[in-house]
Amino acid sequence: MSQVLELYKSTGNEVFSKMIAEAAPYFSTIEPVFKELRPGYAELGFPNQKKVHNHIGTVHAIAMCNAAELVAGTMTDVSIPGGHRWIPVAMSVKYLAMAKTDLRAVADGSHIDWNREGDIDVPVTLYDTDGQAVFTAVITMKVSRKKKA
Repeated sequence: MSQVLELYKSTGNEVFSKMIAEAAPYFSTIEPVFKELRPGYAELGFPNQKKVHNHIGTVHAIAMCNAAELVAGTMTDVSIPGGHRWIPVAMSVKYLAMAKTDLRAVADGSHIDWNREGDIDVPVTLYDTDGQAVFTAVITMKVSRKKKA
């Protein structure tokens, strides 16, 4: 089991979320709270608040990208085989509707073959509180074996 998954299971959603934000402070800007994390699936929520708004008062595109990268990265980390590493190398996004509520970000990699190396496309969807998809992303993760020291 990955160290990240062990940490998640031993600390719970809120403590784990705070620890991730401390390890990578940029993620703290959206105040994410994980709801679920397991191989092939990750989900988090973040509040709609003024500090993540754009000039028209909706959730800023980059705040949504931030959530997408966080949920995709943690899901990738707990899904790849031991002895492997990952890094995001590309992201394509679509803005489907104005985000006016708290948001829920879901990375569903249940269909991905995590045993292969190379570029793996991880899909992410952000939903508003009514369940409407407001944003989608595909984040390409380069997965490779860790180099021996």
